[in-house]
Amino acid sequence: MIAPLRPGVTPAQASSPLLETERLRLRQWQGSDMAPYTAMLSDPGTARFITVDGKPVIDEMTGWRHTVVMAGHWVIHGAGMFVVEEKSSGQFAGRVGPWRPPGWPGFEVGWGIAREFRGKGYAVEAARASIDWSFATYDIERIVHCIDRENAGSQGVARKLGAKPDGEIELFGHVADVWVTHRATWQG
Repeated sequence: MIAPLRPGVTPAQASSPLLETERLRLRQWQGSDMAPYTAMLSDPGTARFITVDGKPVIDEMTGWRHTVVMAGHWVIHGAGMFVVEEKSSGQFAGRVGPWRPPGWPGFEVGWGIAREFRGKGYAVEAARASIDWSFATYDIERIVHCIDRENAGSQGVARKLGAKPDGEIELFGHVADVWVTHRATWQG
């Protein structure tokens, strides 16, 4: 929080839909997400594929910057990555959703799940809900997923979603594959 609020004052809030799956809530970013998102990005294996420089986030200021980029994408574009929250525990489990920075090869739905929540199918479950929402909301025929060639976990998620490799892109100084989910063949 920037400063304590005066009595009766409510801060401005960006709004986003709340999506729910069997085990997850996909929701708007909150200030309380900064610490767990920073912790997620401090893991070298996670940071390798998510941060621009591939390096772990090791300080609060850099974690804050990553968090406000995620929240700001919603404010500027009306869509963005959702916080993935595990329903049973209420814990931050990662981020999944639409993403389209400058120079991106198309409307992406990306995913990143914190190490302690991997292996439970959360990336597929959350991505499926996000793709459903994206196709229902936007007049698009395809959704891309930019995946580093060494990221076998994300390639597996893309396969489970029915996406297919369809080209490559230079992503943060190295080559990544562009996987595509087509509206015509989507079976959310």
